[in-house]
Amino acid sequence: MTTETTTQQWVKSSYSNNGGTCVEWAPGTASTTGIVPVRDSKNANGPVLSLPAAAFSTFVTGIKSGEL
Repeated sequence: MTTETTTQQWVKSSYSNNGGTCVEWAPGTASTTGIVPVRDSKNANGPVLSLPAAAFSTFVTGIKSGEL
C-alpha cells in the first residue's frame, strides 16, 4: 500500500451511492501500468491499495455476479 495520490486522477465507483461507502480508482494509472489503485474516497490522503489488473477484474466480476 502507498499514500501517494498526487499524480493520479481518481474516479468514484458508480456503485458508491449507498450512504458513504465510497470507493475510488485511478483508471489512467491502471491502463498505463497494469496496476489498479483503489482508495476510500472519504480518506483521500489515506492508503491506496494497488492490485494487478487481472485480480481487480476478477474481483469486480465476482461482485457483479453475486459470488462475493
